[in-house]
Amino acid sequence: MATKRKEYMFRDGDIIDREEYHDGKHGAKGKKREKKKTPTKEDMQKVNAMNKAKKARQRMLMYFGPGDILATWDYLVENRPGSIKEALDDFQKAIRIVRREYKKRGYELFWIRNIERGTKGAWHIHIIVNEVGDTASILERAWSKGGTWTSAIKKSKYYDEDFTKLGNYITKDENTREKKKDGTFAKPRIKEASYNTSRNMPLPEPRVDKLQRWQKELKPKKGYYIAKIHEGINPKTGFKYRRYTMFRLNPHTDIGWLDRATERLQI
Repeated sequence: MATKRKEYMFRDGDIIDREEYHDGKHGAKGKKREKKKTPTKEDMQKVNAMNKAKKARQRMLMYFGPGDILATWDYLVENRPGSIKEALDDFQKAIRIVRREYKKRGYELFWIRNIERGTKGAWHIHIIVNEVGDTASILERAWSKGGTWTSAIKKSKYYDEDFTKLGNYITKDENTREKKKDGTFAKPRIKEASYNTSRNMPLPEPRVDKLQRWQKELKPKKGYYIAKIHEGINPKTGFKYRRYTMFRLNPHTDIGWLDRATERLQI
C-alpha cells in the first residue's frame, strides 16, 4: 500500500505541518490493491469536520500565536436574532468597527469566527483575532447586542501548542457531539452554526511526497521538535493516517513564532 506525505510550511519554515496516510492505490508485491471502504453519511460528516478543523488550525499556525485573542460576543435575550442571516448582519456591522479601529492603529485585522445557535435558543459568536494592544476594549466597544468576553489564547482551556483543541472548538456545529467520561457521546448542543474566516489568510500549497514505508517511530527534522502526534483511521477511506506539527528550535525571527502580538507592537 502506498504511503504519502503532505508537508505544509508556515512562517518561513519555523513551523512544519505534516500529514502521512495510506492511499490504498498499491498493494504489496503480487497482491491486489486494497479496496477502499464505502463511506456512510456519518463518515462524510466526520471527514468534513476534520477538514474544516484542519484548515482552521493551519490558519492559526500561520497567522496567530498564543498571545492573540479568543473572544465571545453573546446576546441579551431581547436582542437575540431570528436567524443566522440576522446574526451574520450583526457580526458584519461589529467587525467593520473592529477593522476600522485596527486600521487607525496601523494594523491589519485577521479573524476566524463561528456563529452558534444553541439547542435552548441562546446565540453567541466565538471569534479569534490578532492582538494589537487594546483589542479587548475594541471588541467590547464594537458589540452592542450583549456581553463581550475575551482571553489570550494561551490562557484559555482550549489552548495546546499545535492548536488542535482550538481548531475543533471554533469549527463545531450541529453535528458535534462531546465525548462523555463513560465513552458515550452527549447530545448535540448546537442547533445551527456558521463558520468563516477573513479573506486575507491564504494557506500555502503542500509538498506531496511518496514514502518508501510507514515509519513506526517518528523523528523530528534536524533543528526542530515534534509538538504532538495524532493518529487514527480516516472515516472515508478506512486507512490509517497521522499528522504532526514540528517547530523550529531556533526560529528565524528574534522572538520566534510564539508571540506574534508582541512582534506587531514593536514594529
